[in-house]
Amino acid sequence: MATIIKRGNAYRATVSLYKKGEYKRETKSFKNKKDAELWALEMELEKGRGKNLAERSTLFPDFYRNWVNTIKKNDVREATYINYMRTITVVESLFQGIQLKHLDDIVMQKKIDRYAETHSKKTTKELVLKIRGSLKYAYARGLITNDFGHLLKARGQEQPKRNVALSITEFKKLRQYCLNHQEAEFNVLVLLALETGARRGELLGITKEDIYEYGIKIRHSISPTNNDTQLKTKHSKRDISINQDVYHALIKLADNKSDYIFDWNGFRQASQLQQLLRKLNIKKTTFHGLRDTHASFLFSKDISIDYISRRLGHNSILTTQNYYLELMPEKKHQQDADALELLNDLSL
Repeated sequence: MATIIKRGNAYRATVSLYKKGEYKRETKSFKNKKDAELWALEMELEKGRGKNLAERSTLFPDFYRNWVNTIKKNDVREATYINYMRTITVVESLFQGIQLKHLDDIVMQKKIDRYAETHSKKTTKELVLKIRGSLKYAYARGLITNDFGHLLKARGQEQPKRNVALSITEFKKLRQYCLNHQEAEFNVLVLLALETGARRGELLGITKEDIYEYGIKIRHSISPTNNDTQLKTKHSKRDISINQDVYHALIKLADNKSDYIFDWNGFRQASQLQQLLRKLNIKKTTFHGLRDTHASFLFSKDISIDYISRRLGHNSILTTQNYYLELMPEKKHQQDADALELLNDLSL
């Protein structure tokens, strides 16, 4: 049972807890007896519900590290687990010395905002999503009194978008150059990226057995950080059709290969792409930007969003809408003109 003792002008409430075969005590002081009694009652009720109150004194960084190493390790693929591991250092730095029982959305938001001062909004959001997952688990285990993770906001610096889709004119220029210069293996890789919208790792994972007449099978993905060749999601496993000219370029390259079609080249494709774009006087984008270019081009030609989603290997159409619904410049200008023409008709 809880005890309440008056000490000077304050009231100290004490609750007995059972932890690892030993009885521990949790105490807290209040200015008035009513608040002390209310806290003691809430603690006893929590104990009655089987909540693990004794573990609430665990430091959040220790809990988070254990959660990553014991829970997430078995739930996610190796590449994702490595990503979780990287956040442990960040959590240790931000929440050093803070116990689970002292956490709430205000305490956490202040720490996250401090992190956001020197990081992009995208990076901050990725951290917040992982912290939310750990808090949900902590709440389910009774280590925190409520799940406040959904209240946390991801702020941060808005960085210029790096994965910029090329215009249709640039798309055609790059594609034609790669078709005309198939002697360079990297040009064939770029050509296939523009043709399929596949991720870089998926393209590097293509073997001779993955090529069929006028198409490729996406079955593996190569990572620069680990040996895991699993695809990102189950929907990433797919067959993608390609044009005859691209198919013949790929077959010609494959004739001299024994396993993987493309040399991983130390995963320096980003710098290779920049050199090629500068040579052709095409605006800067990333290798993933070639995927965006493919998707945007299909959108601009009014291809079904369901087909585009399946071609890109997305989990759902919603994912496709969220990430790839920005049309190419030429299409946007045309739609602006069409919209103005329709509005002008109203005055006739």
